[in-house]
Amino acid sequence: MRNKIPCSAERLGLLDPQMIQAVSEASAFQIAQQYLTENRVRIAEADDAQITSAVIGNAGLYEQTIRLKDGHLLSKCSCTLSEEPMCRHCIGVLLEYHRWSQPKPNADAPQDSPPPNQPAHFVSRKTAGNSSSIPEVTLSDVVKLMEWLPSATLAIQAQGQLPDPPQYTSPDVSAWTHAICHLAEGRRTSDQAVTRLRAEMRDRETHVRRVTEELQISMDEAKVAQMTAEEFRLKIATHEDRLTKVAHLAIEMVAYEEQMRLATSDLLQQDSQFEKIAGSIKELAQTLIATAKPMLKDSE
Repeated sequence: MRNKIPCSAERLGLLDPQMIQAVSEASAFQIAQQYLTENRVRIAEADDAQITSAVIGNAGLYEQTIRLKDGHLLSKCSCTLSEEPMCRHCIGVLLEYHRWSQPKPNADAPQDSPPPNQPAHFVSRKTAGNSSSIPEVTLSDVVKLMEWLPSATLAIQAQGQLPDPPQYTSPDVSAWTHAICHLAEGRRTSDQAVTRLRAEMRDRETHVRRVTEELQISMDEAKVAQMTAEEFRLKIATHEDRLTKVAHLAIEMVAYEEQMRLATSDLLQQDSQFEKIAGSIKELAQTLIATAKPMLKDSE
């Protein structure tokens, strides 16, 4: 992302944390302070007009370029955040540059108190510039530095802990040694952070693969369940058709039963009439027999 905001500062070192916080989003400034506390900010090149840096964010490594040009502060970051007017990574770089650009206090030298309306580090830099423009370096300090540099270089190459620097009488040589230690410590911490992030990335990739496999298994099971459900649906449709036919047959059987009941009732009624006729014939026969008996006796 790119941003451009008006800025009246003559150099980047004049941008103190209060000024940066005043123009930043609260959440972005808070996260930038966290980056600074966890030593995630790495300044590659810097001067009063431009900073080239990198920040180890929560999702990867981001590169920044911050410039002070024509009364504007131009910031560019490789992240895709939409924070205005600067992203959290550029804010962290400005905070780190402000801390990094401060002069190292000399315990032996007296310090002048700054005016109330100006930060102390600006007065110290001005006073130091007016006192002498040529570093005061002794030969003994240079010899000590040259003796310390090979072991320090080997430690840096091995990504190990730097040996303790010797004591110097020159504050400039002490500042050089401190800068080397600071950069080496920053690189070592950065390498550790990168190693940790790579391990986390491998763990997340493993987790993603496992989740993907589980998702594929679930999808296969869902397909099987869908096919089984379709088979059940077809069976249910077949059984419903059979039940419909059985219901029609039951209705027809009820109708046939009613017809049979009516036919049986008719037959029973006809049987009753036959019984009445038979009874009448029987009575008539008995009457004829009773009448015929006297006549037969008289004929004898």
